[in-house]
Amino acid sequence: MVKQDRAARTRQSLILAAAEVFAQEGFAPASLAAISRRAGVSNGALHFHFETKKALAQAVEGEAVQTMRRITEVRTNEGDGALQALVDATHVLMSALADDIVLRAGFELGGDPARGEGPRLRREWQRWIEDTLRRAEAEGGLAEGVSPADASPAIVAVTVGFEVLGGEDKGWLSEETIAGFWALMLPMLASRRQPVPVSPSPAGGARRTVMTSARSTD
Repeated sequence: MVKQDRAARTRQSLILAAAEVFAQEGFAPASLAAISRRAGVSNGALHFHFETKKALAQAVEGEAVQTMRRITEVRTNEGDGALQALVDATHVLMSALADDIVLRAGFELGGDPARGEGPRLRREWQRWIEDTLRRAEAEGGLAEGVSPADASPAIVAVTVGFEVLGGEDKGWLSEETIAGFWALMLPMLASRRQPVPVSPSPAGGARRTVMTSARSTD
């Protein structure tokens, strides 16, 4: 059991170190030697867990996917309505992107052409937005004349834009920035017949409930 625990800690250290290196250098320039040094393990230990740099990048991305799914699943199940879930998930995701290097690297790896793979996290985020807007429509939460097909491209484009820009300037990921976007968007998007108006700020301290996949770092 002790040996298994040590192996699990080594693997997690390698994923965190890889996320830091990938986020700073990109996939192509990053070397396994630099990752092993940052993790404080030997090259042999790295190759025991991950045979290639591609396998390590997939592990980083997999951790990031799990973090994002925790964010969206919690918001989906909170019962505040689909549109409030969408607002809250956006706040929590952007806050996590500012603090969690594994999540941030997972998004960046998906957009790195050197990997030759598609943007997995952005696709999952897009699908969740589309599903949530369809749920909002079924609840009667969308304004008259607004359809999920109309709204989803704008919301996906803006939120992915925040994610990309936030890699250089965390101000794009701030609660004020995200709330400002939703304050502009919601009057056009939300039905006025809803008994409780949708708040552009996170409901119930939503930003504080995210569980990150690894040790947070700047």
